[in-house]
Amino acid sequence: MRRIPLLLALTLALGACGPKAPDAAAPSATEPTDFIFAETDISDLQTRMQKGELDSRTLTQAYLDRIAAIDKTGPTLNAVIEINPEALKEAALRDVERKTNSVRGPLHGIPILLKDNIGATPMANSAGSLAMKDFRPKTDAFLVRRLREAGAVILGKTNLSEWANFRSTRSTSGWSGRGGQTRNPYALDRNPCGSSSGSAVAVSANLVVAAIGTETDGSIICPAAMNGLVGLKPTVGLVSRDGIIPISFSQDTAGPMTRNVSDAAYLLTVLAGRDNADPATANTAWNTTLDYHSHLNADGLKGARIGVMRSKLSIHPDAAAAMEVAIKTMREAGATVVDAEIPTDGQWSDDENTLLLYEFKAGLERYLQKHDAPLKTLSQLIGYNQQYPTSEMPFFGQELFEQANAKGGLGEMEYISARSRARRLAGPEGIDAALKAQRLDALIAPATGPAWVTDPLTGDHFPGAGYGAAAVAGYPSLTIPMGSSNGLPLGIVFMGAAWSEPRLIELGYAYEQLTGARMPPQYLPSVTVARKPAR
Repeated sequence: MRRIPLLLALTLALGACGPKAPDAAAPSATEPTDFIFAETDISDLQTRMQKGELDSRTLTQAYLDRIAAIDKTGPTLNAVIEINPEALKEAALRDVERKTNSVRGPLHGIPILLKDNIGATPMANSAGSLAMKDFRPKTDAFLVRRLREAGAVILGKTNLSEWANFRSTRSTSGWSGRGGQTRNPYALDRNPCGSSSGSAVAVSANLVVAAIGTETDGSIICPAAMNGLVGLKPTVGLVSRDGIIPISFSQDTAGPMTRNVSDAAYLLTVLAGRDNADPATANTAWNTTLDYHSHLNADGLKGARIGVMRSKLSIHPDAAAAMEVAIKTMREAGATVVDAEIPTDGQWSDDENTLLLYEFKAGLERYLQKHDAPLKTLSQLIGYNQQYPTSEMPFFGQELFEQANAKGGLGEMEYISARSRARRLAGPEGIDAALKAQRLDALIAPATGPAWVTDPLTGDHFPGAGYGAAAVAGYPSLTIPMGSSNGLPLGIVFMGAAWSEPRLIELGYAYEQLTGARMPPQYLPSVTVARKPAR
């Protein structure tokens, strides 16, 4: 989740142990310039393996070496919370299959990292909490089974904002008791956003070619944008949530975090699937044979009608300037771009807060009990944090835990009414109404502003977001790099109606091919903010 207070902290959904705050003055190590797989993608890696120039075990070892070199030492990004002890074994098995002409698909032999709220044997599934550091689910999450069946190698787990940023109203994104503070690779004193902080940083820093994040409200889109990535949040129900530590069954989903749209499409094709253990997937309006990669159309903007949400340009002046360039690029590519607004924008905020508090308690306790976790109720987790405040609450508390714990069951009228209103205002009366009013294919806005300086004492200084409606409605959103502000990445977000992933991929891919705005990180200790002259 990446929102901020329960009006600003709920507007924020938004390894080593111990409460380590980031050291803003810490120098960066020299970034290795000769990493052979820097900025490569899945297609290139598959081509090398098909030609016999590379095997999965060598690739996996290279990523493990890089994690040791710049994640655990050097710049010390703290993106990876745990390595899969069987990663090299999995890679070797994929190599044997390749030699016997048993390649399973585009992900065969490709290492993938998972956010540490997604169950994957034999690793812990902790949501970053020390209370869960020894909890090892007996089975893989459904999406992990899909990845393994497709031939992917599970490299390990990534750090995250503890409990996916649903613990405190003034939390620090990217910090967890178990993993410490994840650092933005563009400027180490800057925040990576969250809650899929480690997944974003790992891909941006070339610790892996691709990762999986999860989102309730911005937890894929915000860290992807702030780390120069493509992030795809699918329609709720396209990807099973079974085996994932939840916040909200109304809004939760997992999705790809990659360096380009092509890789996101490869991953989404594998992740999407009906699962009897997640009732939301039973209503999916997709065909199981659908290949999202087939929607990589370089002319995808030609003839498109796109609405730019002008009110969101106030998030940051550099984001507004980058959006104007993006609009010009789209028009030159044959798109019609018009001003548009969501008529109900923001009217769902209070109701979203209410439904999240109710659904978090119910869903979390169901997960803990189903998977035989060591602690089985929210009250027990609150008690654990109170017992170990030095390691679990050195910088911020657990106000959201306490507020959720005070709520009743899902039969409460307060919850039922809030859920109905939030989804209606964001979906049919929000995004759908805006699209219908001007016959639009998608809405666009800045994803958010540039990364802020990490501040463990007062929490996140969140600039605002353009993605909230899609999160609350359960509709898809896609962020693409679009520029920078003082060397810090900026992203544009495309939002569409439910199940419109194919069209968003067409639009996003065409935009990406025209701009090539992704820039590798520099691992600077900090950045100098250019002062604009007074007018």
